[in-house]
Amino acid sequence: MQINVEKNVGGIEGLCIITPAVHGDARGYFMETYSARDMKEARLDITFVQDNQSMSTKGVLRGLHFQKNFPQTKLVRVIRGTVFDVAVDLRKGSATYGKWFGVELSEENKKQFLIPKGFAHGFLVRSDVAEFCYKCDDFYHPNDEGGIAWNDPAIGIDWGVEGSYRGTASAEGYTLSDGTALILSEKDEKWGVL
Repeated sequence: MQINVEKNVGGIEGLCIITPAVHGDARGYFMETYSARDMKEARLDITFVQDNQSMSTKGVLRGLHFQKNFPQTKLVRVIRGTVFDVAVDLRKGSATYGKWFGVELSEENKKQFLIPKGFAHGFLVRSDVAEFCYKCDDFYHPNDEGGIAWNDPAIGIDWGVEGSYRGTASAEGYTLSDGTALILSEKDEKWGVL
């Protein structure tokens, strides 16, 4: 098997960190970024139907997003730069409902984060630029979007930013430790709390 799988990370059932085997020499490196066979051997039998890629600049926070009626399992990774990636358990009846787990994903560590159906997802760009790739097991349905305020005090995600909650998801007054202002979309600044 060409991957190492940490299951139930953060004590949350279903969340996995996958680290591929990287084969390197003086010329560079090679790795399999996805193998259905390796995933099946790890008992992660998922059929992905769509690949997505985004580019964002430092301080961009995307999330927390989910699909309401057509939930998606996502396998996320970073091919350039560094992000702090977060999943929040929204599964009704789950022992960890409302709990979050975050992991640094970067071009250096090559880790991948498997987020099953029933989770909200978001990430914060910590490098000057980040290119983010992810596989989904269902297609995107634009009229099915849901979201939660990235700074919901009841969830209490430690994004590693400075600023305090003022009753909304607005990024106003929030910065990275180096003073870079957070940047959110208009839509992400309007999500409510859990």
